[in-house]
Amino acid sequence: MIFAYADPPYPGMAHYYHCAEVDHRALIARLCNEYPDGWALSTASTTLKRVLDFCPEDVRIGSWVKPFASFKPGVNPAYTWEPVIFRGGRKRDREYETVRDHCACNITLRRGFVGAKPEAFCFWIFELLGMEAGDEFHDLFYGSGAVSRAWLSFCNQPKLGVIA
Repeated sequence: MIFAYADPPYPGMAHYYHCAEVDHRALIARLCNEYPDGWALSTASTTLKRVLDFCPEDVRIGSWVKPFASFKPGVNPAYTWEPVIFRGGRKRDREYETVRDHCACNITLRRGFVGAKPEAFCFWIFELLGMEAGDEFHDLFYGSGAVSRAWLSFCNQPKLGVIA
C-alpha cells in the first residue's frame, strides 16, 4: 500500500518558513488522487474550517494534544492541540488494538526547524493509517526529516498493535 503525510506550512504561515503559500485545494486534490490507500494532513486549529472545505466528506479529524507546548505572551487560551485530517488507511480487524483518534505528546525543541514533529506523533500517524513495514510512504513536506526518520524507525520495530 502507498501512504502519504503532508505537513505544509499552515495557511497564512508560509512567511515563517520563507516560502510561498501552499495551495491547499491542490494539495488535497493530489492527496486524494495519488494516495487512495490513505493519507494524513496536519493543519492549525485556526485554519481547520478553511482546509476542510477542500476535503471530501469521508475524511476524519484526529487531534494532536500537546501537554507541553510553547506559550506565547498575550495568547490566551494557548494553542495546545493541532488537528490532523486523515482519510483511508488499512482496514483492521479485532486482532489489532484499537487506535485512538488522538495523540498526546510534547512538541519538539531545538530541532533547528519550526514545527518538527516528535517521533511519538509520527508513530501515531502510521498507526492511525494502519501502515506496516513494507508499505510505501511519502513525506510530502520533508522539512526537518523527522517524519521520514520516524518511518524508518517504525519499520524496524516489532509488529505493533497485535494482540497476543
